[in-house]
Amino acid sequence: MSSASSAASAPSGSGSASGSGSGSAGSASATNPPGSSTLSIPMTLPPGGATMTQPPQTATSYFKIAEGALITFGWNLTSVVATPTSLTLSAVCANGNTYAVGPDSQGRVPGTATQVVWDVYSYQQAHPETQLAQDEYTLHMFDERGPTATAQAGLMSPNTQLTFALYTPQAYTALTSGWTCTGCSGALAARPAAFGVLFTLLVMFISGVRILRRHL
Repeated sequence: MSSASSAASAPSGSGSASGSGSGSAGSASATNPPGSSTLSIPMTLPPGGATMTQPPQTATSYFKIAEGALITFGWNLTSVVATPTSLTLSAVCANGNTYAVGPDSQGRVPGTATQVVWDVYSYQQAHPETQLAQDEYTLHMFDERGPTATAQAGLMSPNTQLTFALYTPQAYTALTSGWTCTGCSGALAARPAAFGVLFTLLVMFISGVRILRRHL
């Protein structure tokens, strides 16, 4: 597969987390990054996760692939006791391709990060062989345990709740250069000037009727 698809694989993060018993009946241990102490996480705690704060999840957001048009993804971690070593974000397209999100080639950010900015235009220019499609995408976000990690108390669960779409704006084309309305009927698309004249006459007629009513 192309290099764009590599972001979907589980990263080889140096940190790890586990749900093995810590010696007491109601707890599990989770290991922080190397050099830190081991946390004892009660099994009664809910699995951790990420709540997306930007863009809103109430509807699909549409972003254009254009110079200077940056996309910001923001989130908060909830019920996460063991801070991840790193987070990986990837955009999975409806056509099956996967793209690394953000400035890192693997889509990784520190585990303490709460947002990432993606320059899709620069990505497009740097990856001519794996162009971003005009389509719908799902944002995949997971910790160093990978995209298929199971839910565990106090540890971050993979998040795939956010969908968005990318599109490429079309360049302006003047009428004199041959622009046609692709969504119009054949007659109007072929004669845009005639449509403009008819619209002007209609406006003049309506305005005339209003003036006559005022004088009656």
